[in-house]
Amino acid sequence: MSTLTLLHPVHTLDNRLLVPAGTALSAETLDAIISSNRATSYQTHSLLEYGSVKRDLLSLLSQPPYDVIFADQKQIANLINTMESVHQVLPILQSLDYFKQHDFYTYRHILVVFALSLLLAKDLVSDYQDMIQKAATGTSHDFGKVCVPLHILKKTDPLTQSERSILKHHTGAGFVLLCYYLKDSENISAIVARDHHERKDGSGYPGGIKLTDHMVEIISVSDVYDALIAVRPYRPVSYDNRTALEEITRMAENNKIGWDVVRALTAHNRKDKPHYTEVKVSMEKRGTPPPGNLYGVTAEE
Repeated sequence: MSTLTLLHPVHTLDNRLLVPAGTALSAETLDAIISSNRATSYQTHSLLEYGSVKRDLLSLLSQPPYDVIFADQKQIANLINTMESVHQVLPILQSLDYFKQHDFYTYRHILVVFALSLLLAKDLVSDYQDMIQKAATGTSHDFGKVCVPLHILKKTDPLTQSERSILKHHTGAGFVLLCYYLKDSENISAIVARDHHERKDGSGYPGGIKLTDHMVEIISVSDVYDALIAVRPYRPVSYDNRTALEEITRMAENNKIGWDVVRALTAHNRKDKPHYTEVKVSMEKRGTPPPGNLYGVTAEE
């Protein structure tokens, strides 16, 4: 993709400025960011054994509609077993502490997207070890939101254009931070953080590229789906599950995401759990977006 220029600064979780606003993320700039942290080593820990993550995740997956998606107890046991092999560096885990304390929606969203993307990846990614490595990126896809002020993340009124720009900045910020902490600009976690709002038709952000990476697409769909069915600050009522699936289907119809991810998500929403290749997705749209939904509404500065 073309060189991404950051419109806002990137700071670490302890509020240390890493790169200023206006920085163009050239290869040389990224090398300098990584080199500045080369001598630092970070402890790694099991994600599920960190704090109350495992208990919190199981609680979240027992709530609708995830209680249907994750209804198979054998499947959940296998999933947890796979998750237990996922380890993260301490700064990523500390971001979970930050969000749990200050923005619980983002905390629960990160955990659920991780579980859902891993479930879908089991269907859609052929190499098991590769799937584990890639699915682990679901826990860091929104890492850049540590650079978004909490009053914007939790705002109940429509965002202004400048506030929306800061919110979108989480993609570039997450990319920079993960390059810095993981010391690799090609790391799949960093790429997912940057590209999970890109779309197949090139209509996404931050680069407006045509999304082709399958794992990024899986996390992108998991991200959108959970955002629709969860209670959000700007929406008093969440989307019902049918309407959320219809919105995901509409994205595939408009070539923003691929059909295999839609079929896999739809299959897991059905009680008989068909294989995703056997699923016929309904094109009928009977759902209604929730009242008072302010998503996409822009306020005056």
